[in-house]
Amino acid sequence: MKEIVKYTIQEKLKPSNLSGISDAQINDHWTLYVGYVNQVNRLNDELIQLISENQTNSLLYSDRRRRMGFEYNGMILHEYYFGNLCPKCSTIKNGALTQGIEKHWGSFASWQEDFANAGKTRGIGWAILYMDTLTGQLINVFVKEHENGHIASFVPLLVMDVWEHAYMVDHKAGGRADYINAFFLNINWKVVEERYADAISKKISSRF
Repeated sequence: MKEIVKYTIQEKLKPSNLSGISDAQINDHWTLYVGYVNQVNRLNDELIQLISENQTNSLLYSDRRRRMGFEYNGMILHEYYFGNLCPKCSTIKNGALTQGIEKHWGSFASWQEDFANAGKTRGIGWAILYMDTLTGQLINVFVKEHENGHIASFVPLLVMDVWEHAYMVDHKAGGRADYINAFFLNINWKVVEERYADAISKKISSRF
């Protein structure tokens, strides 16, 4: 391995003027995303250096390899998360995604309640609406930490960060439920619907 892609901070994904999620909260949260991008690049540089030195059997190389899931998913999930937020665009169309949600939950309200409850799961993590690309099944999943709990080959359609850093500036440590209510006011359903359409068509959606 002599070369690997350098990842860049996707400024265009940074939302502002959200309802119930302040710019101060977004700015504080954004710094963590920036850190993940920088850590991914640093991690890859270190791996390339160790490979060039024939150190692939070293403890240091093994340690860096183990960190890949945490750093990469920290970067990628934040890109999904910030990418599915925008102000005043929280209306979902009565289209394919709505029909898929109603097929699996009976109603949009039932899905929303289930997704909110996934986000309220005790512990740090993420709530993710996934689609199984084989069966089309939609499922709400709580993912604890970045590197644990993802379902292989399932496509993330809607991602909600429920680590405390996502809401403590606005809602303090005990304010997760209020933050989740605010999150629903700011979902960019156009983006989520596009992710769903791509998944149905067996395409890989761009994160940005």
